[in-house]
Amino acid sequence: MGFQQSFKALSDPVRREILSLLRRGPMAAGDIAAHFEVSGATISHHLSVLRDAGLVLDDKQGKYIYYELNMSVVDEILEWISALKGDVRNEKNQ
Repeated sequence: MGFQQSFKALSDPVRREILSLLRRGPMAAGDIAAHFEVSGATISHHLSVLRDAGLVLDDKQGKYIYYELNMSVVDEILEWISALKGDVRNEKNQ
């Protein structure tokens, strides 16, 4: 899972909204879908893209699948962005 796959997943506004929902904690796929006016299959596709990019983790419990943010990948992306921002600032000071 590289940054390219993560940033591609983040490029879609529905997927970004799903990540915002998951900030509150794990949610079942059906509960996520209830927040959108698209089909369950569409939400399932978005969740698959987010999972494949490593941005969410899934946990099957009985007949439900719960999704949660994968904070280690989120932290890795944020660290890279912070380092990039820091490098730009250091270059300006030189």
